Amino acid sequence: MSVWSLSDLHLSFGTPNKKMDVFGPKWTDHADKIKKNWMEKVSADDLVLIAGDISWALHLKEALIDLKWIDALPGTKVISKGNHDYWWGSNSKVQDALPGSIHLVNNTVFDWNDITIGGTRLWDSEEYNFNDFIEFRDNPLEKKKPKIDPDEALKQQRKIFDREVIRLQTNLGQLNPEASKRIVMVHYPPISADLRASIVSKMLEHFGIDYCVFGHLHNVRENTLPFGEKNGVNYLFTSCDYLDFMPIKVL
Repeated sequence: MSVWSLSDLHLSFGTPNKKMDVFGPKWTDHADKIKKNWMEKVSADDLVLIAGDISWALHLKEALIDLKWIDALPGTKVISKGNHDYWWGSNSKVQDALPGSIHLVNNTVFDWNDITIGGTRLWDSEEYNFNDFIEFRDNPLEKKKPKIDPDEALKQQRKIFDREVIRLQTNLGQLNPEASKRIVMVHYPPISADLRASIVSKMLEHFGIDYCVFGHLHNVRENTLPFGEKNGVNYLFTSCDYLDFMPIKVL
């Protein structure tokens, strides 16, 4: 039994007007690529972690079409919330609607065999950015946001980030102490590219986390963000376009 991860699937079976190929030829028929690679790597006894940005749907009813597509693939799946998962309402409503092979972590815990898994969305941090690693392109699917004062934008960012850190700290305290491996799923990167200590990385070390999987970033230059291990925590960047739509092995 193995553990795999692949995030930022950005599926749009329920919202066909939001196909990802508008972001470039790499995304053409990307769901077919995911399915092919998944079928080659993942067995029925395996676990797959999907750390956010699962579906472009705005409503759960639309997202269920994408979730059922995931459900039909091999393995048990664990999903967490991304910044574009607008369809994700309350945890209870989402959990009740999920197909049988899919489970969620969103300030909650899921135990699988001797592995305990927690997570939250997280948010942008002032401690680092990844601008030097990204080939920026306009996002034609992004909702147009009204311009706000930069100081106000930073204030809002800090407020959301601080709230997410508190949620993560609470969640980490809920992980199963009997588990042999501890995994955290966050959507936003929890540490810089050069693995300098951050607020979140120190927290993960304190709680003895073995693996942290995350995504969020796109159009990253090839082989520029390896991340890796720091003080016992293995940081795995799992955005599907960076991995050429191939699940990465965690355990």
